[in-house]
Parts: sequence; C-alpha cells; structure tokens
Amino acid sequence: MDAREATLALLAARAEDATVCPSEVARALTVATGEWREAMPEVHAAVDQMVSDGLVRLSWKGRPLATRAGPYRIGRGSAAGRICS
Repeated sequence: MDAREATLALLAARAEDATVCPSEVARALTVATGEWREAMPEVHAAVDQMVSDGLVRLSWKGRPLATRAGPYRIGRGSAAGRICS
C-alpha cells in the first residue's frame, strides 16, 4: 500500500465530512517498523498530488487551506467520488 492508497482507505472508513491527520497515514504505512516519521515525505508528496487532482482537501481547525503548510488535516475532495481508490 502506498501513501495515496492509505489516505483514501482511511478516509473511506470514516464519515464523509471526517478528516485524517497525515501522521495517521504514515503510521498506516509503517505498522511493521513503527518508523512513521520516515514516511512523512512520501505522505506529503502524495497529499500534494491528491490536492492537485481534487481527491482531497486540506484544512486546519476547520478552516480550508489552499496548500499544505504547517499543520493540516486531510479530507475528501470534490473529485473523491469520481475516482476509485
């Protein structure tokens, strides 16, 4: 499973308006090793691409973010229902 698949799977398992923390995605990728911090660059890169594709949206404390900067949460984007994970 890669970061894109993990992100979409975590979002699919939650309520439609729910969000996930990028560290949750990294932890899902590194269950065997526990070295989730090492997976964060992969997660950030996947999130950037998914934002560009409209699959996810970013927010922090309920406020939308246009780009990834500082702390953020990941939610379903406008194109999420049109593309299968």
